[in-house]
Amino acid sequence: MAEIYYDNDADLSIIQNKKVAVIGYGSQGHAHAQNLRDSGVEVVIGLKEGSKSKPKAEEAGFRVLSAADASAWADVVVILAPDQVQRHLYADDIKDNLQQGNALVFGHGFNIRFGYIEAPEGVDVIMVAPKGPGHTVRREYEAGRGVPVIVAVEKDATGNAWPLVLSYAKGIGGLRAGGIKTTFTEETETDLFGEQAVLCGGVSQLVQYGFETLTEAGYQPQVAYFEVLHELKLIVDLMWEGGIAKQRWSVSDTAEYGDYVSGPRVIDPHVKENMKAVLADIQDGTFAKRFIADQDAGAPEFLALRKKGEQHPIEATGRELRKLFAWNASNDDDYVDGEVAR
Repeated sequence: MAEIYYDNDADLSIIQNKKVAVIGYGSQGHAHAQNLRDSGVEVVIGLKEGSKSKPKAEEAGFRVLSAADASAWADVVVILAPDQVQRHLYADDIKDNLQQGNALVFGHGFNIRFGYIEAPEGVDVIMVAPKGPGHTVRREYEAGRGVPVIVAVEKDATGNAWPLVLSYAKGIGGLRAGGIKTTFTEETETDLFGEQAVLCGGVSQLVQYGFETLTEAGYQPQVAYFEVLHELKLIVDLMWEGGIAKQRWSVSDTAEYGDYVSGPRVIDPHVKENMKAVLADIQDGTFAKRFIADQDAGAPEFLALRKKGEQHPIEATGRELRKLFAWNASNDDDYVDGEVAR
């Protein structure tokens, strides 16, 4: 059974008596920083020179320092920059500013798990990873609720890492919902696998193949879009509410029967074998090396794959159809000339 912690298991005063530097003010950074501040913690934001996030952080009332100055000031340094950036940020701005007894906090274990960051002796290395995007973490906190978190200690240099990680998790509201004890290895490997095999890679490829199968058979792309993409949210929402069983209970008998007899024909045992191969590449570091090497080279493979995906026919069809729904039109605001604005 999983070991789960709640608010009563944590002492909020521990993190309240620390100076916390949140490095990065993106999705998770803004939520951690604002929630901690509202929990009575002294927080500064550390950003690279010229960061577009600086005005947002200052508008929210935070003192913004360079990543180096913030790290030197803080007792607890929270690294919430993208995975591919973290090791450079750590080497250039954080490492030499850490002191004995400080703590490094991560929201994802990638750089520790694969050895891209090695903390110096005498520094605690902990993780608090909310299982939801930052805007949800913030919204739920403000509503008096919380988003579940998973918590881990990689290095307990001070002997007080566990009380600190639980206090931090309480400070961002995570223990209102519950904090599941894990390890950096388990969090990283399962997170990458879930993204690649199911949540992002698996679902995206399944939707594209479904769209291609219907349109190649002569069906209208607009109708195909509705059947393989648009209605996916309805199914996922049902699963989120009550598991696969509730989804099957909620749909028609025809759909449920088709689930049983046709699902295994599409997602057959070969798919599970492929998933095992994906997991093996994650576990032995093959994926991490490929990703980091590509990023270090300027991301040519990543950008080519992104462009290819954005040019799939289902994207043009979707952009036109979403204009029919007033409640959904604003979701395409990030698209410029048919491409995603980044």
